[in-house]
Amino acid sequence: MPDENELEPRSPKGSTVTRVLDILDTIADADRPLSPTEIADQLGIPKASVHRLCASLERHGYLQTRLNGRGLQAGNRLNRLALGVLAAAPFQAQRRAILTTLSQDIGETCNIAVPDGAEMIYFDRAETHWPVRVNLQIGSRVPACATAGGKMYLSSLTESRRDRVIKNTRLKRYTANTLLSHSALAEELVATAERGYSLDNEEYIEGMVAMAVAVRDRQNRLYATLSFHAPCMRLPFSAVSDFLPQLRAASEQLSALLDE
Repeated sequence: MPDENELEPRSPKGSTVTRVLDILDTIADADRPLSPTEIADQLGIPKASVHRLCASLERHGYLQTRLNGRGLQAGNRLNRLALGVLAAAPFQAQRRAILTTLSQDIGETCNIAVPDGAEMIYFDRAETHWPVRVNLQIGSRVPACATAGGKMYLSSLTESRRDRVIKNTRLKRYTANTLLSHSALAEELVATAERGYSLDNEEYIEGMVAMAVAVRDRQNRLYATLSFHAPCMRLPFSAVSDFLPQLRAASEQLSALLDE
């Protein structure tokens, strides 16, 4: 957080601590990265103060500058802080109950994942009872462009942001089905946005199929994805979408936790 000598009130509009919290809240609520000038205009804080505080927050990992150098967004420490809130009681017990029930209903392993740049991080999971299963443990990182959860996240971005991410993503072959052209990936993300769920037809792991939906906050923004995956020897790709009603019902329950 900011240096100790920055923690004293500096103006009638609030202490530095209050300003820091307001800046973080503004970044978290924004649907795109914001410049310090935009933050200053929204909060009515002197631009020099915002620049100084944002620089301190960036040094400490709470904010980060986009790769193209334009705008600030949540950094790794702020993302971890948000995950810590979701992981804490009473969310934990309720989240686990929802995830476990879904896994039992579908009969396959179910996951909650959160976006982190061009990757997705597995935040929680409920295992299937079947001996044959894919072992992606909590904390595993997977590419957004080749997984159901990742494509669900990418499809939720605005068209301009989505296009920028695609153009700046180096597509890597994981299986014979991995999408390797930017145009093919763009078409898949448009289709995903239109239907409201994403599919993975052995694109990341050979022999594994998956489906994901968004878990949204009260502003209707995606903050996580809910998915299940299964070996295609047990569940053919043509049958994956049969479980969409169960997946959507569970995602709505998870979203409701944020409103409690």
